[in-house]
Amino acid sequence: MTTALLAGAPPRRVRAQRLALGLGLAVVLLALAMLASLLWGTRAIAPDAVWHALTGADATSDEALVVTSLRVPRTILGVIAGAALGTAGALMQAITRNPLAEPGILGVNAGAAAAVAAGIAFAGATAADVYLWFAFAGAGLAAVVVYGVGGVLSDKGSVVRLTLAGAAVTVVLSSFTTALLINFPDAYDRFRFWDVGSIQGRGLDVVWTVTPAIVVGLVLAMSLTGRLNVMALGNELGRSLGANPRTTVIIAAIAVTLLAGGATAAAGPLAFIGLAAPHAARMITGPDHRWLIPYSAVLAAVILLGADVIGRVIAAPAEIETGIMTAIIGGPVFVALARRRRLAAM
Repeated sequence: MTTALLAGAPPRRVRAQRLALGLGLAVVLLALAMLASLLWGTRAIAPDAVWHALTGADATSDEALVVTSLRVPRTILGVIAGAALGTAGALMQAITRNPLAEPGILGVNAGAAAAVAAGIAFAGATAADVYLWFAFAGAGLAAVVVYGVGGVLSDKGSVVRLTLAGAAVTVVLSSFTTALLINFPDAYDRFRFWDVGSIQGRGLDVVWTVTPAIVVGLVLAMSLTGRLNVMALGNELGRSLGANPRTTVIIAAIAVTLLAGGATAAAGPLAFIGLAAPHAARMITGPDHRWLIPYSAVLAAVILLGADVIGRVIAAPAEIETGIMTAIIGGPVFVALARRRRLAAM
């Protein structure tokens, strides 16, 4: 029976070719989502007008300014933030061995929110490029506290302790943010536009600011794929195969901070992207992180851009913020994924 099963199993090379083809199709889908983001919105723009704006043949018309000043930065940020959140979610689910884990579990989102609220209340921050630095600093500081409390750098550290530390820090920071906004009602009016999550109104300066951190996080994530596969077999077996669990968790935690911190700083908290995209990717790739992480990055970018485009179109001439659309779309999608496949089996 075993021989028959092995004979009927597809060769490893065939499986790799199929996964590579699937990833190529996902990239094509992402390209289509990017094209839709450039073409469609509260104001539809003809394809030739978009092409002229991108090539520089038209740089003065209203349509050209909408494309180059608004939609191009918005589309690029959607791809970068989506890829960052999808990768961060896949990493969190791997190192915690928890299928419900997502980037916010390390307190990154709560730290960014607390810092943005404090910046608005005490420093009068009003613009996205100012929010960015407060959010980045808050995300980084929250992660450092979580790592310290979770004992990542000591022999007492563990995945369970790290997760509990993240939950505790999130509760504390969320309470601080709520208390701050209650006492500074004017700050709440500004904070809520960042907190709802959106890639609208972010210029290329925001993109260039967060891109280096996100690129470093993506490189670190890809460098861990082999270790994560080994660690999935258990800590003891992982050690025997040369994968240090403590080092792996530290590098993964740094990568998650860079990825989720950069995306949250630029676009605000975006729900379900880092949770649903890795599950969708896992249904295609299985548990192999060499394929799971690239798939998660691409599919998350598709989901984020798709949600953003839908939010622009269905409420035209107004818009529904991206964070609201990701929750509306991502929630049912995640429930459907969970019903199709047991979470425990993931």
